[in-house]
Amino acid sequence: MSGDTFARRYSVVADTRRRWSDDEKQAIIAEALQPGVNVSAVARRHGIKPSLLFRWRKLAKNDAKPEPAPAFLPVSLTASAKNRDTNCDHTTGDAPAADSRIEIELLNGRRVRVGPGADMGPLKRILEIVDGRQR
Repeated sequence: MSGDTFARRYSVVADTRRRWSDDEKQAIIAEALQPGVNVSAVARRHGIKPSLLFRWRKLAKNDAKPEPAPAFLPVSLTASAKNRDTNCDHTTGDAPAADSRIEIELLNGRRVRVGPGADMGPLKRILEIVDGRQR
């Protein structure tokens, strides 16, 4: 036995792990998301395990969840007849006092005007009757 044979039998394997850039991952994921495409075939074509591609797809799906859009209700403000008829000089600050009532337009097109300090219990019953929910 010579002393050189031991060193010749073994070789050191360098880092064989492939690093994928985000652009490369996105391109492979986009290819795998095409309708009728076999995801395992796409993975083999790019030299990766199918499980890795499935993991990338899952992570991309979780990252791409859009935030829920805020819900807005339609509101329209109109000047009351009292405010429209009043000629006021806005430059001097003689604006009339704002009307503190609110107007509620129901789904059936009817409108209810409510002033400040309205009792909510009777108002709720009135709205249900006017809106046709209660007979």
